[in-house]
Amino acid sequence: MLSSNLISIIFLTSSASTAFPLPTNSPSTNQYQHQQHNQDTTLMPAVKDAANGEYPIEMTDDERYLFDLNGFIIIRGVLNEDEIKEANAVIDKRADEMVERKADALRNAAEGTPLYGTGPGRKDMGRVLEWGKEDSRIFKSILAHPRLVPLYHGILGKGYRMDHLPFVIAQDKGAEGFALHGGTIDCSSGEYNPFLEYKYAYGTIRTALLGVNVILTDHNAGDGGFCVVAGSHKSNFKMPAGMVDGEKYEEFIRQPVMKAGDVVLFSEGTVHGAKAWTADHQRRTCLYRFSPATNVYGRSYFGHEKGWPDAIYDDLTEAQRSVLEPPYANRLDRPNINPDGSIEVTTRNERKKQHDQDIFGTKYF
Repeated sequence: MLSSNLISIIFLTSSASTAFPLPTNSPSTNQYQHQQHNQDTTLMPAVKDAANGEYPIEMTDDERYLFDLNGFIIIRGVLNEDEIKEANAVIDKRADEMVERKADALRNAAEGTPLYGTGPGRKDMGRVLEWGKEDSRIFKSILAHPRLVPLYHGILGKGYRMDHLPFVIAQDKGAEGFALHGGTIDCSSGEYNPFLEYKYAYGTIRTALLGVNVILTDHNAGDGGFCVVAGSHKSNFKMPAGMVDGEKYEEFIRQPVMKAGDVVLFSEGTVHGAKAWTADHQRRTCLYRFSPATNVYGRSYFGHEKGWPDAIYDDLTEAQRSVLEPPYANRLDRPNINPDGSIEVTTRNERKKQHDQDIFGTKYF
C-alpha cells in the first residue's frame, strides 16, 4: 500500500512546507487541507534579506519536482504583514479606479454556469507600477523579489523579463470567476500553444509564459478565486465539453487555500481559471506574467520613449530595471540578476561587436 505521504502536494516556504492532500470525489473534501512538514534547509545555499531573513539562492529540488508535477507552486509568506497592509492601503486609495467587467464582451464566465456567480463582474485595476516611489514600492518588489528570483531563474532561465503589465484583480461577493483557459494543448480547441507551453528537456524545465499571482486577501476553503487543473500542463488533449465552464469533473478543478502574502506561480501551459467569489470580504490579487529572455507574448514593452510606460522606470533597483528589458538573447549584453541582487551583463567579446559595427552600423546583429 502506498504511503499517504506519496500523494501529497507540497508548497514551500523559506523554512517549511505546507502539504495539501489530493481531493477525493466528495464535494465536502474537494479542498486542500493543511498539514505542516519540516524541510531541511541547513545545506541549502542562502542569501540574506534585511526584511525577511534568508532565502535559497536556487530553486530547490522539491520546488522543481512539485512545479513539474503540478504545473504550479505556492510560495508561502512572500509578503509580510506590513507589506500586505501597505499594498491594500494603496489599492484602497484608488478603489474608484477599479473597472468592473460589466459588458457581455468582457465577461469571463458564461451565464448560468458554476463559475458565473450571482451577476457582478470582476474588477480590474492597472498601472500598479506607475503610482510613484511609495505607492508602487511593494508592487515593484515582485519584479526581482529575493524569494522569487530563484524560481524565476529555475522556471524561465536567467535574463527573464516582464511580459505583461501587471494589474490588480478584485472580486466582491457573488462576482464571476473565469472559465478555464490556457494549456500547452489549448483546453478548448485542442491546438498546440507554443506561446504558453511548458516543457522539460535535458534536465531543464521551462515555460513560455509564467503567471505570478500575489495574494492580497485570504482565499479560504470554498471562497473561490484562483483554481487550477493540476498536471494539465502535460495533457495532450482538449478538455471534455462542459469542463471549461465548471459543469463537469469539478473534482479536478482545485481551489488552493492561500493566505494574504502568498504567491502562486503557474505555467500558462497549465489550465487555470477562477471560481465565483463567495466570501464576504473582497478578493484581491495582483497578477504578473514573465517570460524567458527571448520569448514574447505581450507588446507593451515598446511604443513608449523608454519602452514600457515611462513612469514604470522611476525608483527601480538595478535588478528590477533589468526585468524590463525587451526580448533578446543573453549573450547580447543582457543584464542578469545575481543572488545578492547585483547585476552581471552577459556579453560577447569586443572584437565581435566591432565586426558587427563595421558591417551593420550597429554592435548588435
